[in-house]
Amino acid sequence: FRVQTLPLWEEGKSSDTQKWSSLEHKGPYFPPEYEPLPDNICFNYDGQPVKLSPVTEEIATFYAKMLDHEYTSKEVFQNNFFCDWREEMTKEERKLIKTLSKCDFSQIHKYFVEKSEERKNMTKEEKQVLKEEASRLMEEYGYCLLDGHREKIGNFKLEPPGLFRGRGEHPKMGKLKKRIQPEDVTINCSQDSKIPAPPAGHRWKRVQHDNTVTWLASWLENIHGRPKYIMLNPSSKLKGEKDWQKYETARRLKMKVDSIRKQYRRDWTSREMKIRQRGVAIYFIDKLALRAGNEKDDESADTVGCCSLRVEHITLHRRLDAQEHVVEFDFLGKDSIRYYNKVPVEKQVFKNLKLFIKHKDPEDDLFDRITTVKLNKTLNESMPGLTAKVFRTFNASTTLQDQLNKLTTGKILSYNRANRAVAILCNHQRAAPKTFERSMQLLQEKIQKKKEQIEEAKKELKEAKKAHKDAPSDKSKKLLEKKEKAVQRLGEQLKKLQLQETDREENKVIALGTSKLNYLDPRISVAWCKKHQVPIEKIYNKTQRDKFAWAIDMTDENFQF
Repeated sequence: FRVQTLPLWEEGKSSDTQKWSSLEHKGPYFPPEYEPLPDNICFNYDGQPVKLSPVTEEIATFYAKMLDHEYTSKEVFQNNFFCDWREEMTKEERKLIKTLSKCDFSQIHKYFVEKSEERKNMTKEEKQVLKEEASRLMEEYGYCLLDGHREKIGNFKLEPPGLFRGRGEHPKMGKLKKRIQPEDVTINCSQDSKIPAPPAGHRWKRVQHDNTVTWLASWLENIHGRPKYIMLNPSSKLKGEKDWQKYETARRLKMKVDSIRKQYRRDWTSREMKIRQRGVAIYFIDKLALRAGNEKDDESADTVGCCSLRVEHITLHRRLDAQEHVVEFDFLGKDSIRYYNKVPVEKQVFKNLKLFIKHKDPEDDLFDRITTVKLNKTLNESMPGLTAKVFRTFNASTTLQDQLNKLTTGKILSYNRANRAVAILCNHQRAAPKTFERSMQLLQEKIQKKKEQIEEAKKELKEAKKAHKDAPSDKSKKLLEKKEKAVQRLGEQLKKLQLQETDREENKVIALGTSKLNYLDPRISVAWCKKHQVPIEKIYNKTQRDKFAWAIDMTDENFQF
């Protein structure tokens, strides 16, 4: 494999249709087949041991491994799991196993807990063997040859079977994610390349040579029936180029945004209801960074975006908390994350919303005359390439740039606060990490210990000062300076720990990573680092630095979004 030598932005750009001329790879890596449980590990039903068939036993292990997780206590999870599990059972097993409450997975659970402990307690040599095996797989499956460049592949390992979790209260949690077989997989490579060999005894679903797409393999996952792909690594030339173009489109919006805002304001007083609704929807997408929202099948989670809001998702307040014309939003957004916000809006928007909900039931659509497709078509007419998502990227990046411009220091705490403003705008939430309380406790203990050390050091400094005053000498002077430095050093260490504590507390339910990786032009962060001499490693880890290599290489400290 010849290694890429030119930075991607100095090479010819791939066209909008043709993405590559030649593509060769080994295909995906399939997870190992199921290894049955040892004979002494039993599944019990109604107090009696039952020997399960391999397929049924494997699915039982998925549930058993999760016994100490809150998911398995949820009724939806239990029902979905049991329903899908019974479908995979033999006739005899189905006749016997009829109630989940009579199933006892405790022995299997204990077995996997012990296995996990064994892995944790491996010797250095045993860990090294695993490391070498992972490197071998990476070397064999983790790279492809794209137009003569050796490019890294993102997710070359196919996901093993298991139980679907979903985020929030997903209606499909607990359903069985089936094992992907080569017969499910479509391979994409160039015609003249060596076609990857499927695992022994199997064949691919299809082999195609489509150079207008950048994926290497594709299959349908069984939970939602949607296609999944093996793609290039985010650090690859094509991905970097796509990223760059995405942020350049968002920057172009800066030149157009005033005229778009004037237009949607004019739309609020249109005679046509459809145009009024579109104007208010674009205002929400712009002002609140709402996702556009797509039509979905009935079985997916009841999540909505701007265009799919229903009457029940908003409450209008003529006056609330000393503010006028307030809209209270309450709905489940992407990944079943609750969006709750009280926002004062312009008077004309408020009037329109009253009009839109008139004579409607709570479950009726708020914007019943528009769709996401039509809305994006209108945006694209205002500016080629403009969609609701571009607005989100534009507003997120603009918010970060504005927040950082207000800062005069290069402190990471300040950067994280600027990043947090974006995460709040985009409603990027997470549950507080399970280990949060414990890690905070440890940090507070460290802080307490540091304070005690400072008290001790101050005492010693006082004594050194007194000794030097009583009998000045070179030795007493050196000792005094040493004690002063110690107090100063400990003070700085304490400050650092206290900043860490503030940072952790403020970020415990905010997901900073999502906006940092998907919505914020990395050049803003790179320029800020260069301006304040902050090491880029403080902002981006190794994987992120690879993903944003184009930005790190091309940006100077004067870049403004």
